[in-house]
Amino acid sequence: MDGPALAALLTGLALAVAVAGTVVPVLPGSILGILALLEWALFGGAGVGGWMVFAIGSVLFAAGMAVSFVLTGRRIAARKVPNGSIVFAVVVAIVGLFFAPIVGLFVGFALGLLVSEWVRTRDLRAAASSSVAVLKAAGLGLLVEFGFAATAATVWVISAWIYFANR
Repeated sequence: MDGPALAALLTGLALAVAVAGTVVPVLPGSILGILALLEWALFGGAGVGGWMVFAIGSVLFAAGMAVSFVLTGRRIAARKVPNGSIVFAVVVAIVGLFFAPIVGLFVGFALGLLVSEWVRTRDLRAAASSSVAVLKAAGLGLLVEFGFAATAATVWVISAWIYFANR
């Protein structure tokens, strides 16, 4: 296997993990995607095209992270959910991860958020309402980041296909 083929294989694997990592928080996400595209630009042999893919893909990955962060943050702030509730939910999610890998992360976050909001508001209906709003906001953020990451990976796939077809 020559250098560009090995670089393409490693880039493809890293991009697959990066795209999955935007949805599954225990995997590295967009940062890994940017690093994978940098590896392609450095070792893929595509020259200027590799650097263009790195630039376009990096902008897409970064935009996905930024839009996800802003959307989620605004929706949480609109519901006036304090950071303490989110931190408690994250801690319970991490604990849940050890009891039930992957699934425990999501269930732990939701449960931790509900309990924290229930303690804060002393009203189960209000706690459930704000918890559902936060979970929807987080889901929307994940979906947006996933979309940007998938688009960046698609840009690389198209460029690698063109590169190897014209080699």
